[in-house]
Amino acid sequence: MNGRPSNGKGRNPEQTRQAILKAAIAEFSREGVAGARTDQIARAAKVNKALLYYYFGDKESLHGAVLDHAFGSIYPRLAAILDSALPCREKILRYTEAHFDALAENPSFCRLVHAEMGRAGREGSPHIKLLADRYTSRLAAQLQRVLLAGIAAGEFRKVDPLNFALSIAALNVFYFVAAPMFRAITGQEPFTSGRIAARKAAVLDLVSHALFASTPAKAVRSRRKETSHESAQ
Repeated sequence: MNGRPSNGKGRNPEQTRQAILKAAIAEFSREGVAGARTDQIARAAKVNKALLYYYFGDKESLHGAVLDHAFGSIYPRLAAILDSALPCREKILRYTEAHFDALAENPSFCRLVHAEMGRAGREGSPHIKLLADRYTSRLAAQLQRVLLAGIAAGEFRKVDPLNFALSIAALNVFYFVAAPMFRAITGQEPFTSGRIAARKAAVLDLVSHALFASTPAKAVRSRRKETSHESAQ
């Protein structure tokens, strides 16, 4: 006997853990940390509440695991692009596009992270520093190196690498955080395939014109055609 509560569903430990994380992502993104209820998470995951505590300890630890899952699922694909042998221009375009796509696939991640930033307050977030050490600091350093290399090669304008990296993140993240306001202002649904494609094309267009030292690369024009076709469907 290992002392683990039975979930009664015949799932293996990893399947059970993933089911809890999936349910917790939905609950935390909808209700925030203070409003989230562990009994609701357990019910949605189809496990007993004791099993939830067995895997994650308490609600705050579960919230930290959710944030780690969010960053951990996106980080490898972005880091791989920045570490590739692609030209600097293509790296930036692909990085921006992959970051946008990752958020479009999981818009609840934006709400989770935005809420965590907002609750940092006087005492600070118990999770932000860990996420920075594990993911975002390294990714920011990689991105800044690519920007500096592109500047040195004459491919990019002389921008401040840190501020430009922040601008890429802001362009992508804000759309998903501000979706309720977009809906209220325009009366349109922000998450249709057409709206998502149009927004991605606009982001790539703005990044290329703000950064590239000359006419945007052919890759940008090609992506515009692709996204225009998607928007028309």
